[in-house]
Amino acid sequence: MPELPEVQALAQVLATRATGRTVRAFHVTSFPALKTYDPPPTALVGATVTGASRHGKWLGLATTTPDGDLHLVFHLARAGWVRWHETAPTGMPRAGKSGLAARIVLDEGAFDLTEAGTKKSLAIHVVRDPATVERIATLGVEPLSAAFTRERLDELLDGKNQQVKGLLRDQGAIAGIGNAYSDEILHAARLSPFALTRTLDADARDHLYGSIGGVLEAAIAAAVGREAAELKDVKRSGMAVHGRAGQPCPRCGDTVAEVSFADSSLQYCPTCQTGGKLLADRRMSKLLR
Repeated sequence: MPELPEVQALAQVLATRATGRTVRAFHVTSFPALKTYDPPPTALVGATVTGASRHGKWLGLATTTPDGDLHLVFHLARAGWVRWHETAPTGMPRAGKSGLAARIVLDEGAFDLTEAGTKKSLAIHVVRDPATVERIATLGVEPLSAAFTRERLDELLDGKNQQVKGLLRDQGAIAGIGNAYSDEILHAARLSPFALTRTLDADARDHLYGSIGGVLEAAIAAAVGREAAELKDVKRSGMAVHGRAGQPCPRCGDTVAEVSFADSSLQYCPTCQTGGKLLADRRMSKLLR
């Protein structure tokens, strides 16, 4: 799933390539992905792109029209992506094996919104204000913003006694962090993913706060400036534990372990994070201290 660093990089790609361009066509090929009807997608035809932005894991394309500003905002979900075309493909696009959900044709270039797999969760909205999209309006604090202070982290940790990985992934608490970067942050902070938030002492909280900023900033630095087609490989190559089960931990050399759930998994280093203990590999794993 694209998370904050990749979405930030994709926003830069769109800002660089699309700003100043005119929308010539907006083809929706996966109608379940379109979550709004007023304004209709056709309202974007003739609009001028004025910029691109990120809202948590959401991407936004700002445009101006004779009738006012419009925004195309979309969430790439688990398996969505942005595919840029230097030259707009000819003919009407069709949904099929390519996973094409929508194509936005500009006066120079075009980009596709695609989604792999059979589970379709990509969401596309055409709105006058991104804040009218409920999942954007309810986003938590941006972890790289001035609002995300050490004191704010304490408030989040103490608000509910929950597993720390769950807090990091809660978009209503902290915006933009998903499964992959929560694994990386917890490895950097030397914390068990199942550690309970209210049990963390001041040192653990300091390490967690520093790791959130450090991991995300490093990932953004590696991603920004890359082409969209390169970003998935850049993300994978930068991981210390996520997606590396069975491989050596780059910090201590222990074997990276995994906990599997019904539709996801997490990875961690037993030596660095759980005092050498393996976490039970089942959904209701007992916290190992």
